[in-house]
Amino acid sequence: MGLLVMILGLVLFFATHVFTTKRDARAQAIAKLGEGTYKILYALVSFAGLALIIWGFAHYRSSGWIDVWYPPKAMKHITIALMLPAVIMVVASYLRGRIYATLKHPMLAGIKLWAAAHLLANGDLGSMILFGSFLGWAVYDRISLKHRTDAGGPPIPVGGVTNDLIAVAVGIVAYLALAFAFHPVVIGVPVIGV
Repeated sequence: MGLLVMILGLVLFFATHVFTTKRDARAQAIAKLGEGTYKILYALVSFAGLALIIWGFAHYRSSGWIDVWYPPKAMKHITIALMLPAVIMVVASYLRGRIYATLKHPMLAGIKLWAAAHLLANGDLGSMILFGSFLGWAVYDRISLKHRTDAGGPPIPVGGVTNDLIAVAVGIVAYLALAFAFHPVVIGVPVIGV
């Protein structure tokens, strides 16, 4: 049951995100609904999808676990190491500096690294579907960005090295918070001692 709920959540979550890449359809929806209504509907459907993903995955982990393969223990350590740059990339998408300018889309790069790292460490079916879906979407979205003809939102100025230093510092703090507070408490899997 949990796996099906998670998959339904993934469909809802990614349907909204894929719809955004269909720029003509998105523009028509905004023209018909108004920008405010479109954003509210987008947020509600995305949030509903995310809630179903979280609930479904938690239920799957507690009662429907399906092992597909057993990753070597070293993969968990590799995942822990890869998560630091993944978190820094996501932070760098908001604190635009040289990291942002080099990667162009550090949020998507961070999501790809996060998903790929978790695929290395988790050999169960639910994890493969969850992280594989995020990896597939991030690859798709990055490719779609190369083919978009519209400018998107207004340009945001890119700062210098100071923004990178702040992104690294905030990324390290966020990484430690995720590793020591969020992951063991919310996900139920301790990062240290694996």
